[in-house]
Amino acid sequence: MPAVPPSSSPFWTSHFHADRRPALLARGRIVAALRAWFAGQDFVEVETGVLQMSPGNEIHLHAFAATLAAPDGSRSPLYLRTSPEFACKKLLAAGERRIVEFAKVFRNRERGALHHPEFTLVEWYRAGESYRTLMEDCAAIVQAAARAAGTRQLTFRGRSADAFAEPERLTVAEAFARFSGIDLLATLPNGKPDGERFARAAQAARIRIADDDTWGDIFSRVLVERIEGNLGIGRATILDEYPAALSALARPTHDPRVAERFELYACGVELANGFGELNDASEQRLRLEREMAEKERIYGERYPIDEDFIAALAQMPPASGIALGLDRLVMLATGASRIDQVIWTPIQESPK
Repeated sequence: MPAVPPSSSPFWTSHFHADRRPALLARGRIVAALRAWFAGQDFVEVETGVLQMSPGNEIHLHAFAATLAAPDGSRSPLYLRTSPEFACKKLLAAGERRIVEFAKVFRNRERGALHHPEFTLVEWYRAGESYRTLMEDCAAIVQAAARAAGTRQLTFRGRSADAFAEPERLTVAEAFARFSGIDLLATLPNGKPDGERFARAAQAARIRIADDDTWGDIFSRVLVERIEGNLGIGRATILDEYPAALSALARPTHDPRVAERFELYACGVELANGFGELNDASEQRLRLEREMAEKERIYGERYPIDEDFIAALAQMPPASGIALGLDRLVMLATGASRIDQVIWTPIQESPK
């Protein structure tokens, strides 16, 4: 007989599972509702590989490393993907027009109320369609999830949003001006991040910064301390036109300081990140190399550039794409307070 799991493990106690079961059953209904919505929009559901030679090239995302052992004993490095993005874009280059994946993804160094090392992204792409169409998709998907969960409200830690109200639309610059009093675009003269100017503006807004903070560090601090908690209150918020300096995979807009990138927020929680996809192969390579140089400077590590992905971009049509955190959406639709309450078998945290 198999050994009985220790009773001290919260996952294996019956009351822990019973408390979570209504949210977990709602998760299943939400997944079914989203799959039906995508099918009704003529999307093809795809399933790309979890093991990749490059897990992604974002500065602050950390991958789980693996090793491929060949029959002859030779070994080569692989990674668990942090996103299915590169693989999905290869499918667009191969001729797919509308694709969606319910993708298991993995991110190291992330654990908390809103983060789990393994989670699910709903990632979808529209070839030949504007990234603004994705904003309409988000509103429809939030409504579909709420219906499946039997609610009209998304809730998280005392904050709520009407799932059926039209989302508010704000540019990042508007949000910074409204909630922090900072003129964000003034810190991007000629599209170049000016860290000293941003530092002075942040200090004037009484935001504490460190002497070695970069422009990106200051942006993140202001976003977390002053902006995010005000987004998606009463109704969802679409935060549009992210700085191009923070949008390595997105096309620029008519204003080179900002990109075709938006995020969806509800109850102060980021749910989705969407782009008008960059499909200039040489420019993409330069951007990813800059990202990896900065990652190595900060963390002492870098990930390979996926050469097949770069080659595919030369064939990829204009497209828009977005990744939505399924677990977070389920959390808000069921009123859960932690992400592990809506994951069937969360990873047990190591004792400290």
